[in-house]
Amino acid sequence: MEKKELLTKGKAKELYKTSDDSKLVMDFTDDTSAFDGKKIEQLAGKGTVNNRFNNFIMNYLDSKGVACHLLEELNDRESLVLSLDMFPIECVVRNYAAGSICKRLGLEEGLKFENPIFEFFYKDDDLGDPMINDNHIISFGWAESDDIEILKKLTLEINDHLVDLFLKADLILVDFKLEFGKNSGKIYLGDEFTPDGCRVWDKETKKKLDKDRFRLGLGDVVESYQEIAHRLGVNLT
Repeated sequence: MEKKELLTKGKAKELYKTSDDSKLVMDFTDDTSAFDGKKIEQLAGKGTVNNRFNNFIMNYLDSKGVACHLLEELNDRESLVLSLDMFPIECVVRNYAAGSICKRLGLEEGLKFENPIFEFFYKDDDLGDPMINDNHIISFGWAESDDIEILKKLTLEINDHLVDLFLKADLILVDFKLEFGKNSGKIYLGDEFTPDGCRVWDKETKKKLDKDRFRLGLGDVVESYQEIAHRLGVNLT
C-alpha cells in the first residue's frame, strides 16, 4: 500500500494518507513534549518503543473484544490504522491521585481511589485541554448522548483489562487517557496507548516509569518506557 502525503502532525506522531482512503499510516516519532507542547525534545528510540508498545496493547484489547483502529505493524515506527472520524475529546480514567487532579482537588499523590474516576477533557492544546462534562459535549455537538455512554463504558472496561495486565507485571496503572472515533457508525479505540499517555509506577517502590520522568526532568525516559514494555512482554526487537 502506497504511503502518500502528510495528513496531520501531532506532538509525537504523524498520520499519512494512503492509496486506500479508509486506511492511514501512523508514524511514531522520537519527539517528546509536555505541558501542552511548551517543552519539546527528541529522545532517540522513543518512536520505535511507542509503536511496538501501542501495537501490543491494541492487540491485547482486541483479544478482549475491544474494537481498535490498528490494522497491522508496518515497520519499527509505522503502523497501518483504520481512518476514523475522531471525537474531539479525551476520556481519562484515574485509579490513583496524580497530576492535575491533585492540584484541582488538593489531593496527596498516590491516594488510591475506591472506584476509578472517569473524566472528559476537550482536546485543544491552546486552551490547555479543559475539563468538560456530558452537557458540553452534547451542546457543542461533539458526540451524541448514546455515544457518550458507549465511551464511558468502553473506557472503564479497558481500565479493568489493563489494570490486571499491569498488576501481573508488578506495575500500577495510575491513570491514562484514551481517544475514540467512528467508522461506518461503529466506535473504535483510536490514537494510541503508550507511556506518553498514561502514568505507570513500580508496584513496590512507586518509581515513576512514564512521561512524568520527562515532565519532571528525572531522566531515563526511553529506558523507563523499555522497562514497562519488557515487563509486559512487549517484543521491542
